[in-house]
Amino acid sequence: MVLATVRVPCNTISQPISDLTKPKLGTMDRLRCMAPDFLVTHSGGFHADELLSSVILARLFPAARLVRSRAPEWIAPGGDRIIYDVGGAYDPDAGVFDHHQRGAPLRQDGQPFSSFGLIWRQFGRDYLRAFGVPASDVDALHEGFDRDFVLPVDLMDNGALSPSVAGALSKLTLPVLLETLKPVFDDREPGADDRAFHEALAIARGFVEATIKQGAAKLRAESIVLQAIAAAGDRRVLELPVGMPFRPAIVKAGADHLLFVVHPREKDWCLTGIRRSSDGFELRADLPAAWAGLTDENLAKASGVADATFCHNGRFIAAARTREAALEMAGIAVAHALASAPGAMSADN
Repeated sequence: MVLATVRVPCNTISQPISDLTKPKLGTMDRLRCMAPDFLVTHSGGFHADELLSSVILARLFPAARLVRSRAPEWIAPGGDRIIYDVGGAYDPDAGVFDHHQRGAPLRQDGQPFSSFGLIWRQFGRDYLRAFGVPASDVDALHEGFDRDFVLPVDLMDNGALSPSVAGALSKLTLPVLLETLKPVFDDREPGADDRAFHEALAIARGFVEATIKQGAAKLRAESIVLQAIAAAGDRRVLELPVGMPFRPAIVKAGADHLLFVVHPREKDWCLTGIRRSSDGFELRADLPAAWAGLTDENLAKASGVADATFCHNGRFIAAARTREAALEMAGIAVAHALASAPGAMSADN
């Protein structure tokens, strides 16, 4: 789905933009009023940074033509274009967003930008607004996406971070996967690079949009979870109206006493543990070892809950036919956890 071009009202401008001195328009105001005709990046092999930059810019300026070239006439600044990952300069007022030159901009903490980071810093909030993110969530989502999605791309593009830090997953990192979409070395067919770029662009767009949707959903879920925490009081089990991201809100609320979460699914109810940290699998409390890997009658017998239906062998999730059964299982699991490790229930990292 393509949204309308993002613009700002320009009815206060009665003379050409080049003639304006006071008040000076901000970069975004100028570019929106101009609605660039061209989005210009370099030709040849592509990397994740200009590909992902193109995702952002193409949504904001869907009528603009994407040009891949290193020809001087294309990479020279002009009022009809935005130039990125090429051009040898960083000049937002001129619409140039390169990072390869000496004196390229750095983040406040000294880490480098790629073109993606520069484009996201300049256009990211407007992209989120165009995507339909509520105004109240734009800043938080912009910051979170920059930290978790944009920054790793920036670092890898600048050689400040190696995919090898991902270990066995190194070849499955997004920048590496996107680069596998480039033509193979002996593909001599004319236009192969450009065709591959546009095919990869559609895939990159899917990842960006899915990540933004998930981030926006987490922010929506936060208020629901916080209300449920308030309603739970000092109980060890949190009941939610539907499955949703819950750990960030639990941590934000300082609800260190919570051990399990219960919520309905399509045809049954789910009981799940709460991870101690966002990047690990250790739980605040495991489900009872006697339940591990059991289903139906065997689990009902082991747990004493007639409607218990499933417990994962990893003891982090279980299921029951009814709400009452799920809450009963949760109560048993809480009692077991407290008896197994009294006083050991500590706050998350």
